[in-house]
Parts: sequence; C-alpha cells; structure tokens
Amino acid sequence: MIILGLTGSIGMGKSTTAQMFRDEGVPVHDSDETVHRLYAGKAVPLIDAAFPGTVVDGVVDRTRLAAAVLNNPPELKRLEAIIHPLVRAESENFLDTHRKAGTPVVVLDIPLLFETHGEDRVHKIVVVSASPDIQRERVLSRPNMTEDKFASILAKQLPDAEKRRRADYVVDTGAGLEPARAAVQAILKDLGKATALGTSR
Repeated sequence: MIILGLTGSIGMGKSTTAQMFRDEGVPVHDSDETVHRLYAGKAVPLIDAAFPGTVVDGVVDRTRLAAAVLNNPPELKRLEAIIHPLVRAESENFLDTHRKAGTPVVVLDIPLLFETHGEDRVHKIVVVSASPDIQRERVLSRPNMTEDKFASILAKQLPDAEKRRRADYVVDTGAGLEPARAAVQAILKDLGKATALGTSR
C-alpha cells in the first residue's frame, strides 16, 4: 500500500485537492476533520483540564481555544501534546483498516506534515500550492480572518517554496480546478505504475 502525504500552507487549496483524490476513489484521512471530531469527543476532558473555560456545552469552543494559544508558543505546545497523539492514533487505525483491505493507495491529509516531521510516515508527498497573491486573496476572504491572524498562521508554517522543494509531486491550484484535477490524476497514474512494479509496501 502506498501512503501519500498531502500537505500545503493555508489557502493553497488542500481541502479541494483532497476531495479530488476522493473523487478518484482514493481513501483520505483528514487530520483537520479528525480534530473537529476529537473536540466533541475524546479530547474534551483533556482540553477542559488544560485550558479552563474553553469547553462550552461539552464541546471545545475553537474560538476560545484559539485565543488561549494564539501567539503563545508554550500554550500551543501544550495543546499539540494533547491533540497530536490522538490524531496519530486515529490515522494509524485508518491505515491498518486499509492495509487489511488491500487498498493500493491512501492519502493522509496532514496540514503540518513537514512542521511535525511526519515525512517518515508516508511514501510520497504531494504539496498543494498557488501564488502568494492567490493565497492571500483566498485566506483574507474567510470569515473572521485578519491580516494579523494570517501572519501568525504563516509564521508557524514552512515557506511554500521549501515545501515545493521537498515534494515528490506539486499540485498548483492557481490555474483552476481542471488543471489541478489533471495533476491529481497524473499522480495516481504514476503511483499505479509504481504499484505494478511492486515498489509499494
């Protein structure tokens, strides 16, 4: 089974690209979606204990939690120490399920793949990218996004140019949906050849 790591900085179109892999029949484990689920489940008592006042009606309030850790590296590390092992366990269950099923290719959608040194967990890395102007336009159009918040998020992420340099494949979403979809299909075609040659594991 080939494990494909999908990553990209904020506003690059990673979620859209992940859906393109799903459209091609490839199972995707979404780290962000897993975190959302954990914030309403297993992580609630842990976060409530570490960050009092951030749980409302039994669910982690993401706005309150963000305020508690934004621009506060020690608190962010505390949060990551709670969340990352839980997400990792969920992704390992996902991989075990598909190994047993004989799935040829799966995707781990990990926004901070490089930043969390997750390269050793995957066989190939796909970086989703776009120009800085397109990225900025997309991000600042989001609800409740500000220049300061955008800058804070970017500061925690490896520069796009470095991500592209480290990638096995790059999907450029700046040219539109169809070129991006064609890039996804080309990646899967290439991986299909690798699988046929017996280079997956």
